[in-house]
Amino acid sequence: MSVLRGLRWCLIACGLLAGAGLAATATAAPSPVLVLGRISDDPATHYAQLKPLLDYVVPRMHEVGIRRGEILMAPDARQMSSYLRRGRVDWVSETTGAAMLLEQRGSAHPLVMTERAGLREFHTVFFVRRDSPIQSLKQLRGHTLALQNASSTSGYLLPMLELVRNGIACDVLLSPDDSQVPGSVGYLMVGSKLNISAFVHQHLIDAGAFSNADWDDERHLPQVFKRDFRIVHRSAPVPRAVEMVRTGMDPAVERRLRVVLLQAASDPKAGPALKRFFGTTAFHPLDAASRRRLDALSAGLHRVRDQVE
Repeated sequence: MSVLRGLRWCLIACGLLAGAGLAATATAAPSPVLVLGRISDDPATHYAQLKPLLDYVVPRMHEVGIRRGEILMAPDARQMSSYLRRGRVDWVSETTGAAMLLEQRGSAHPLVMTERAGLREFHTVFFVRRDSPIQSLKQLRGHTLALQNASSTSGYLLPMLELVRNGIACDVLLSPDDSQVPGSVGYLMVGSKLNISAFVHQHLIDAGAFSNADWDDERHLPQVFKRDFRIVHRSAPVPRAVEMVRTGMDPAVERRLRVVLLQAASDPKAGPALKRFFGTTAFHPLDAASRRRLDALSAGLHRVRDQVE
């Protein structure tokens, strides 16, 4: 993260904390408070997406002593894990890759599975310009790849895992003009999904990767870009997202939060809040099959950490 970008994030985050009365102390949140967290590089936008569902949930948690909701965001998984371990955050909504990073750090565990825009799973697409000579994942060797950031499931974790599984070496770049190790894929973090599209479209980077949902979302891939792109590879699907709760959370609070979330999709009063909550359409129980898929993804992320990072 650049100094300017880091300063911008801090200023935005501080503004939210001061203006909205969010969790801002180093001590654990008091028992009447439910703190919802999010790994974010855009706190202002994410705050607006998180707050409606938190406002819906809190009144339905009164029977277990919850009276107030707060929001606390972190720029990366490391910081969020610290918040969870210290009791400053109780509940985190994340895509599965980021969620498994939190679980690997021992700070949180899955509560329920999250369905977004009617999708219970998603996958990563690798794409290039139509005039590119690249036709397959293996042909990315010697070329460059635009990714989002290290906390993004579809825009970093899944692409890196796919490259590792196919025996393709990866080399981080500091700029589009940076040189890479011959025969490797040079990857550049560009900060947003729209930037991924733009860097590829402007011939700054050879290929990009993000989710199939992003491929069909004009906010991340404008039609004027999409018509010049083609997909060269798709990863295996993974669960879409997970609601995580901190290790050591009061069992009664955890049980009640699970019930409230699982019932939300059938409550008309929750509809607007769910829509704002990253397009959530339902929450589903964490069954044995879902747990196995999360474990498989977690094992894959260990490979990425060991072989790439």
